[in-house]
Amino acid sequence: MIDAHAHLHLVDFPDRAEVLVRARAAGVHAIVVVGADEKTDAAREAVALAETDPTLHAVVGIHPHHAAGVDDAVLSEIETLARNKRVVGIGETGLDYFYDRAPRAAQQAALRGFLRVAAALQKPAVLHVRDAHGDAAAILREQAASGAIIHCFTGGPDEARTYLDLGCYLSLSGILTFRTAEPIRQAAALAPSDRLLVETDCPYLAPIPMRGKRNEPAYLRHTLECLAALRGWGIEQAAAITADNTRRAFRLPAP
Repeated sequence: MIDAHAHLHLVDFPDRAEVLVRARAAGVHAIVVVGADEKTDAAREAVALAETDPTLHAVVGIHPHHAAGVDDAVLSEIETLARNKRVVGIGETGLDYFYDRAPRAAQQAALRGFLRVAAALQKPAVLHVRDAHGDAAAILREQAASGAIIHCFTGGPDEARTYLDLGCYLSLSGILTFRTAEPIRQAAALAPSDRLLVETDCPYLAPIPMRGKRNEPAYLRHTLECLAALRGWGIEQAAAITADNTRRAFRLPAP
């Protein structure tokens, strides 16, 4: 298995070494560490962590909650960081109209800026989208940003079809296992098998039966088992398919 989106650089993981041991014991053989916060410090921490372990890879950006602070200097700094060979993507960027912690115009401008960085470096953009699927899809279309990864996909079948038509990947988190997530499960069932990734988004969104606990990569199997049941796959088949997709999406080296 590959965890396509984790925040292992955070202080929530003082036992990071043990977390990685448990992940490997559970069958997680690579993890994409996403550093995206208000400043570029988180991005630097993600890169530094990825440099310590060949099974870890970094994605760098600024979260849409903090888009008001994204200017040309920040974009340039992220682009410089992203030239590191351990960096495999740009993000998480995107649009969050649920919390609206940054003006929507600023979120949209930051998303366009990060999509331009991703295109220049030929690395995929990783998008956080909440209650903003229409605008996100419109900007992806405008920027011709094929290959973007919709992290923690929370839409239904219609939103899935829109992103799939744009050449995006859908990355499924522990939310897939939640009782209220039937639209997400419907989307996961209809998507082409070569467009699906799985992630933890740890330390957040632990899947059932671990809900309420700090999430970690070892729990990825629960989300994968849910996806396998939806698709009629065996667990090993689901692991192989999603791992291959993650390697393709991020251009990761072969195992």
